[in-house]
Amino acid sequence: MNLLMDLDLPIFAVLILLLFTVYLFVSERLSIDVSAMLVLVILGLLRFIPGLEIVISEQELFSGFSSNAVIAIIAVMIIGAGLERTGLMHQVADQILLRTKNNHSLIMPVVASFAAMLSSVMQNIGAAALFIPVVSRISRQTGVAMSALLMPMSFAVILGGTVTLIASGPLILLNDLLPEGTEPFGLFSAAPLGFALVVSGILYLFFWGKRLLPKLEQEEISQPASNSAQYYQKLYGIRSDIHLFKMLPGNALAGKNVGQVEESCRVNIIALHGRELILSPHREIMIESEMTLALIASDQSLESFRAMPALQVDLSSSKISNALSLDNSGIAEVILPPNSSLLGSTIRAIRMRKTYGMSTVAIYRDNHIFRKGLRDIPLVAGDTLLVHVAWNDLSKLESNADFTPVTSDYPRQKKRPEKLNRALLICALSLCLMLFTDMRLSSALMTGAIAMVICGVLHMEDAYKAVSWKTVFLLSGLIPLGKAMENSGAASWVANQSLSVLGSDPDGLTVQLVLIILATFFSLVMSNVGATIILVPLASQIALSMGLDPRTYALLVAIGVSNSFLIPTNQVNALVMGLGNYRVSDFMRVGIPMTGLFIVVTLIMIHFFY
Repeated sequence: MNLLMDLDLPIFAVLILLLFTVYLFVSERLSIDVSAMLVLVILGLLRFIPGLEIVISEQELFSGFSSNAVIAIIAVMIIGAGLERTGLMHQVADQILLRTKNNHSLIMPVVASFAAMLSSVMQNIGAAALFIPVVSRISRQTGVAMSALLMPMSFAVILGGTVTLIASGPLILLNDLLPEGTEPFGLFSAAPLGFALVVSGILYLFFWGKRLLPKLEQEEISQPASNSAQYYQKLYGIRSDIHLFKMLPGNALAGKNVGQVEESCRVNIIALHGRELILSPHREIMIESEMTLALIASDQSLESFRAMPALQVDLSSSKISNALSLDNSGIAEVILPPNSSLLGSTIRAIRMRKTYGMSTVAIYRDNHIFRKGLRDIPLVAGDTLLVHVAWNDLSKLESNADFTPVTSDYPRQKKRPEKLNRALLICALSLCLMLFTDMRLSSALMTGAIAMVICGVLHMEDAYKAVSWKTVFLLSGLIPLGKAMENSGAASWVANQSLSVLGSDPDGLTVQLVLIILATFFSLVMSNVGATIILVPLASQIALSMGLDPRTYALLVAIGVSNSFLIPTNQVNALVMGLGNYRVSDFMRVGIPMTGLFIVVTLIMIHFFY
């Protein structure tokens, strides 16, 4: 504290504000985006205190909202939504499911590996935005909670960004910050170190980190359909989850029709996949060996069905999974109004599945729920039918006088697989603008984002919905804090004080340890690009003064600023925090060992390879 009291007023004020910011994040008294905005307001008020005018200018105060990083994040979210609309990431999810088969324990490391590969060739935040729908789809199909997948995915994305010199801002800047006359790094100069970090990080997450992740159920994760799913389960006693089972040779159900299986097993078959895909199959269709059945059932009926011999859970049927994904179909309620022409008829007579594409799961009437013998119950005015239906068919019922749909919170935008080539071309254009022109990252990505809208891949309303505004406000509030640390001299003071403890003749390993710890600290409280700009020149000068290669120390710092796993101030971690319903303490619990592992692996690889 005495050391702080001897400081110049601007440095002292900014360091106190920095400590207050860390307190807000750790204590979670306010949401993380509100905390960032509060810090922004305090910075603005400091400008009016005599002696603190230099901390931040009026132009810099709100510069975060127009910063290269924030605009780039908005753009990649829109581009990611466009790719998701084409169904591309569904194909990636299917490939992951195919490779993990029925082994749920392999899903997390496979997802992390795919994410790391993608982030090694594109900006981290873009890779994370693209993988969020992949994780969501895998979670829905396997029952593995998103909280068990999103954080490992985000950590893998950050690690993957260390493999090449085009995947993260610090490594892109690295050659520009080297001392004059120093040999520049090549595209894959960091690859040995990056690969070692990726492999060690995924192994840590697989063997130990997964035990530290919060054990949240799927319904606890913030998803659009979660309230509806809980409502259906509570009222009707039926989960909205769809379960896929493959009929193996010798199964006793082979040769029976859909109606017989439903009645004997008390399940609702909503799709069949054999020689062809049949949605809402009518009861006369025969069940054959090697068919995949998609069904909805109560927990008790599902357990009985699963125990049947010659039957296995099927995670590899991508065609049926795509057709039954929450983007295309789901559980809904429809009411029969008093003027419906169907009153007095039965579901059997109406041929509900064939005529309207609806599989009736239950009927609610006068506080009583019917789940058995539904096909022969005469329908009366006011009956509420719980059905599984394709969203396209449900939207048609809105203009049908025989039904009044109750469910309204379903996706009304269809997938546009025919736009896939166009979307990929737009992504390639953005990538070329980033790699082969002097256009700023934000401008190149925003070009791709607006092209997604102009070319019809995405509507503008969907583009607005694709942006996580919590992430935008979080980063926009923290970027000015980094500028204040630079303007006041607080960043340089922290760096110099840390190095002063080394004495007059420190050894190389000690200096490297101090530098990577400094890089880790700076990456948590300011942008990693800002930390790189401050520390790379400092590290290079230290190396030159010791007669060592400045390239090695510069690379150490540029890699070290990616060691941002402790709190969700990194762009990627901030992006998944709300989606995974994580707390700051969750990041700290999983991130502390990851941070230590990152430092150890980096120092070892620097020693042997650079």
